[in-house]
Amino acid sequence: MITSSYRDEWETVFDREIFLGERKFLYNMAIATFSHKIYESVLEKYPHKEIAHLGSPNGRKPIWLLDIDGKEIVFYMSGIGACQAGNDLIEMQWQTGIMKFVIFGSAGSLDNEVTAGKYIIPTEAYRDEGMSYHYAPPSDYIDIRSSEILKAKFKKFGLPYVCGKVWTTDAPYRETKSAIDERKADGCIAVEMELAGVQAVCDFHGIELYSFLVAGDVLGGEKCDCEGLTGANHSIDNFDVALKLAEEMERY
Repeated sequence: MITSSYRDEWETVFDREIFLGERKFLYNMAIATFSHKIYESVLEKYPHKEIAHLGSPNGRKPIWLLDIDGKEIVFYMSGIGACQAGNDLIEMQWQTGIMKFVIFGSAGSLDNEVTAGKYIIPTEAYRDEGMSYHYAPPSDYIDIRSSEILKAKFKKFGLPYVCGKVWTTDAPYRETKSAIDERKADGCIAVEMELAGVQAVCDFHGIELYSFLVAGDVLGGEKCDCEGLTGANHSIDNFDVALKLAEEMERY
């Protein structure tokens, strides 16, 4: 069974060094986006240089060092889905030594009255994907360790937020009405595709993850309402919030 995939072993038959060379310890903090529009806007706005890259048969994804008013922040575009996002983080960390990541993205709201106009700070993620079961013992949910820290930071920034459980799934086209109703009944306020797997990877490797979401489409009604999806995915304001968090967390 997939829930029996976890092994309490560190050694594997191959490691990142085979593909990525010697491990490096170079930087402290990274920001990842899933949006190509935010990615392009950030690179247009800030001076940057390539310091490494994520490679696969799908193509080469650069890892950038941004110069933001004289401060260095590492920046990259993550793959979508728990497996891709988790593996990108693993390979990114090997090449840079970074132990603190701010990752932000969009989510589908399961309760628009709760999430409308607010950032979502996940407290737990329902593990409806495969990645997390290789990095953490089986359980329905995984704790999002940074939620209390993020709550304090969003309060400090004066930003509207709501805290709650989220549902991580790698099968968005199987978000059926009965599945949505079950997750809502269990207290989930949003659904997304990465967090449970990425949090499990971070816990396994001792990495600090700071993640927030913005609700776009609304799935809690009779039909999906996708009107807000573009803004949730691609608003540059979300990067500005991530940058504030990165600056705070680097001092933390």
